[in-house]
Amino acid sequence: MTTTKSKILLYNPRSVFFTMPLGLLAIAANLDPARYEVIIIDGRLEDDPLRMLQPHLQDALCLGVSVLTGAPIRDALHVSRAVKALRPDLPVVWGGWHPSLFPTECLAERAIDITVQSQGEETFRELVEKFAANENLRSVAGIAFREGNTIHQNAARPLRDMNDFPPARYELIPVEKYYARKNHRQLDYISSIGCYFRCAFCADPYVFKRKWNAIAPERMGAELEHLWHRFPFDDLNFQDETFFTYADRVAAIAEEFLRRNLKFSWAGTLRADQGVRMSDDLFALCKRSGLRRVMIGVESGDQQTLNWLKKDITIEQVFEAAERCKRFDLGAIFPFIVGFPQESPQSVEASLQAVKRLRAMSPKFETVIFFYQPYPGSPIADLVRDSGYPMPHSLEEWAAFDYVESHGPWVPQEKWERVQRFKFYQRFAWSENGSLLKWPIKQLARWRCGKDFYSFPIEKRLVEWLKPAASLS
Repeated sequence: MTTTKSKILLYNPRSVFFTMPLGLLAIAANLDPARYEVIIIDGRLEDDPLRMLQPHLQDALCLGVSVLTGAPIRDALHVSRAVKALRPDLPVVWGGWHPSLFPTECLAERAIDITVQSQGEETFRELVEKFAANENLRSVAGIAFREGNTIHQNAARPLRDMNDFPPARYELIPVEKYYARKNHRQLDYISSIGCYFRCAFCADPYVFKRKWNAIAPERMGAELEHLWHRFPFDDLNFQDETFFTYADRVAAIAEEFLRRNLKFSWAGTLRADQGVRMSDDLFALCKRSGLRRVMIGVESGDQQTLNWLKKDITIEQVFEAAERCKRFDLGAIFPFIVGFPQESPQSVEASLQAVKRLRAMSPKFETVIFFYQPYPGSPIADLVRDSGYPMPHSLEEWAAFDYVESHGPWVPQEKWERVQRFKFYQRFAWSENGSLLKWPIKQLARWRCGKDFYSFPIEKRLVEWLKPAASLS
C-alpha cells in the first residue's frame, strides 16, 4: 500500500549571492524520506517563487524559511505573508542567522509562527513531527513560538555533533543552475560549524557560544567523492567560519582528497595565527590536494584596534601568514573593516597602508574593505546601541540594513569618500588586467596610491559614468 507523503516546503529568499542553501539541505537531510517529500524553492533562481510554491501549499505540513539579516528579510516577509494569505493554518517557521539573533522579536510579525535558533537539524525534525501529530510545541528545545497572543521562548538546544546527521541532500536543488549563476562549476560545502574565537564585531560567539564541531575527514572524503561524480565540479568552496581550526584535521582532509584522486581546487578560511603555526609540510600538502586560495580576516592594520576587536592576532602575524601564502603560490583574500565608532584617523590610515602592502606582495592577493555596520548580537553592536545611535527594530527596518554599501551615522562623509576613492584606485593599481583601455588608469592609480593622493578623482568619475558598478568593495 502506498502512503501519501506530507510535503515540507523550504524557501531560500532572494539575495545578491548564489551560495547554495546549505542550511536547508542540512535540515532536509534529517527528515525521514519515507514520510516526507521535501521541496526547496530558491528565490534567487525563480522569477516567480510564489507560483512555484502555490501548487504544493494544500498538501504542505509547514513552510520553512532561511533568513539572513539585511535585504533577504524583505523577500522572506513577502513570501511568508503571501503564503499565510493563501493558507492561514500553515505553520511558517523562520530559521537562520536573523531569527537566531531575534527569536521573539521576529514573532511580532503575524505571518511567522515559529523561529529556530542556532543549529536547526534536530529542532526542525522535532517540529515536523509535532506538526504531523498536531501536538503542542512546548517541549521542543531551540525555538520561540506564538500560542494565541502569547510568545514562548523555549530552552536552548545544545550543539550536536555534525556526524550525528545524514549528509546534506544536494539532489533537492538544481545544482547546475547554481553553477550557471556563478559562471563556475563551484560546489559550496560546510564541514564545520561554530567558532572558538571571540571577535567583538561578530555574532558567531552569540549564536554558537564559542563552540565548534566538524564532520570527520573520512566521512567528508566519501561525501565529496560522491558529489564530485554526481554533480561534477571544478572547485570546492568551504563555507566554514574557521576551516583551519585543527592542523591534524586539515591534513587528514587533504590526504583524503589525494587518496581518492579528487581533481578539484578548493578554498577555505584561515586565521592569521593559524597560518603562522602551520608547518611548511602542511602548506605543501594542502597545495598538492588542490588548495588555491585562503581568506584571512585582517579587519584592521592597527594593533590597538585589533586588540579592541578581540581578534587575538597581531598585524605581524597577518604579514607572516601572507608571506607563506605567497611562498606556496596561493591566492588570498584579506577583508578589512573601517568606520568603527570612536575610530581614530591613525587606525584608518594603518589599515589603508596594510592594504597597499598586501596587494603589492602578490598578484594573487585581493583585499576588500567594508564599513562597519553593527551586526546584532555582537559586543560592538551593544556599544553602538548604548551610545544612543538608532538601531533597526522592525523586520522592515532590518530589511533595509545594507552591510555592503553603507556606513554608520557616526562616520564623517569625508572619511567615507576618502576610503571609497582608495578602494577604487587600489583596485586598478594592482589589477593584472592588461587591456589598453585600463592601462592609463592603472598607471595613474599606482601613482595616486604611491603618493596617497586621492583628491580630484576624475578617473573614478569617468569609469563610474561609463560603467556603473553595484559595489566597489
